[in-house]
Amino acid sequence: MITLLCLNKKELESFVNSGEYSTFDFLPITKHRALSQIKNEKADDEDVLLTLAFEGEKLAGYLGTFPDRLKQEIKFAWLSTLYVSENFRGKRIAQQLLEKVFEKYDGKIGITEFTKEAESLYNKTKQFHYITPKTGNRYYFKSDLGEIIPRKKKSLMPFKPIFQIADFVANSVISFNNQFTKTHQISFEIKDFVDEASSTFLEHFEKHRTTKEITWIMKNPWVLEGNNVEKDYLFSSYAKEFKYFWVKIFDEYGNIEACSLLNLRDGHLKISYFFGKRKNFVFFLQNFIRDHKVKVLTSYQTELNESFNKKKFPKIHQKDLERRYLFHKKLLEILPKDFEPKFQDGDGDPVFT
Repeated sequence: MITLLCLNKKELESFVNSGEYSTFDFLPITKHRALSQIKNEKADDEDVLLTLAFEGEKLAGYLGTFPDRLKQEIKFAWLSTLYVSENFRGKRIAQQLLEKVFEKYDGKIGITEFTKEAESLYNKTKQFHYITPKTGNRYYFKSDLGEIIPRKKKSLMPFKPIFQIADFVANSVISFNNQFTKTHQISFEIKDFVDEASSTFLEHFEKHRTTKEITWIMKNPWVLEGNNVEKDYLFSSYAKEFKYFWVKIFDEYGNIEACSLLNLRDGHLKISYFFGKRKNFVFFLQNFIRDHKVKVLTSYQTELNESFNKKKFPKIHQKDLERRYLFHKKLLEILPKDFEPKFQDGDGDPVFT
């Protein structure tokens, strides 16, 4: 028989501080991720953050939920993790976890960044509908065949050294050519939090997250820097490089004209949030990509991408992306028919990984 245990903020904190979370055959959450979620200002005290499925005393699976708000007054939660141990497959545990969370949040559930397998499961519940997806682009600045090809095709792993030599040659040529790229002098400042001047600037923009929330994200990451590996945790927990950058761009008079939250993970850069004028920010980003040896940029900022798509932006390849969203039908029922969320890349939980 499967039993379900729902943990709110206080219960989750006790769960990870006691060390009980690490006594199972696999981890249902990392301690640093749990403590970060507990500080989410949009999570009420009784909101369920983690639901565990047990068969007897054995942990069989889990489902993570991330409370949020639309237009501040509509409470809902994102599904952020879902896992069922292969030892307990075929017992409808995933469905039971979903049904419990639907009950706890009265169906007010949203999902994004799902795998094809998870998407199939969600669609089988017949409880979700797609809303307008976000379109974006991925831009490549370095050759990384030594990592990409063996990861996609394991049989080519023995040839990894050859791909790495090809990367070295290609990147040497790219670096040489980049020396002749025109450098623009931009006035900017980088911080590890959202300061008061930025908060004042952002008052003029529509946004789903407060400046306090953005600082919380930067100070309480779900992914920590280091060579540690949580072998028993199936989701992101460590990376060799993981940094947030709060960027302010100034005009010729010293006034803020743009702000952005950047996330750099192992050479992969994401623009989680962007507000303001784009021209000087694009110039800044060119310098940032060069100085931080960025390999890849993922951007769902449509207007910025118009600038990135031009030949002058120093990329070697690009491809189109689509981020799809599923909203539970009960959540859609309370939203206006013409509702357009206007999500940025940092909305939901993608900003944490």
